[in-house]
Amino acid sequence: MPPKTKTNALAQRKAEQLKQQQKQKTRRLIWFSTVGVLLVLIIAVLAIQPQPKSETASFDYANLPVLGNAEAPVKIVEFGDFQCPACKNVNQLIKPELVKDYVDQGKAAFYFMNLPILGTDSHTAALAAQSVFHQNPDAYWTYFDAIYERQGDENSGWASAEFLVALAKELKLPIDYDQLQKDITEATYKNEVDEQYAKGDKLGVNSTPTFFINGIEYAGNVGDYAALKKYIDQELQGK
Repeated sequence: MPPKTKTNALAQRKAEQLKQQQKQKTRRLIWFSTVGVLLVLIIAVLAIQPQPKSETASFDYANLPVLGNAEAPVKIVEFGDFQCPACKNVNQLIKPELVKDYVDQGKAAFYFMNLPILGTDSHTAALAAQSVFHQNPDAYWTYFDAIYERQGDENSGWASAEFLVALAKELKLPIDYDQLQKDITEATYKNEVDEQYAKGDKLGVNSTPTFFINGIEYAGNVGDYAALKKYIDQELQGK
């Protein structure tokens, strides 16, 4: 009898332990299930809430080259590089459409900021463009277009001071060519170019061309004019 009683006691204790373990498993399962449901609910609530609009960037518009009426309701800022092939394409294919549909209509103003990310030629061309801008803002866009039109191979040395001065002379720009030569060789406007680059870097711009429309970075493809036009029209409707 005693051995049998001891065996029964051990069996009973083991059964109690198994029962407790099962209860703990059940509690853990309920806890994890509850947490899972709560997480799903939180995600669902966040998904249906309206997303806040991106932070609006501020620009020193008054000191940037502007094409069109500075008082226009839509302000388009391009960060570009004069030896960027994509920038050249946008300048030749997209900007004329923007000018026709918005700039000439007084609906938008187009601004440019230098983001010389590709190399020496990028910097030299930016220095030349800034010199022309400071000498004669009205001549800036003629020079701007011509630099892109004559764009050479990347970092081939095409944007030399000699080439950039000769280009200005060929265009008969109403500026001081000796001053242009000096501004390029002495890097007169290096600080301005560097500040514009730093602004783009601060805003997280890492490719050219990048557009900001009324201070918000345009997330679409700037080469897709139909989508760009739709976005600008929405901006105009919101004014």
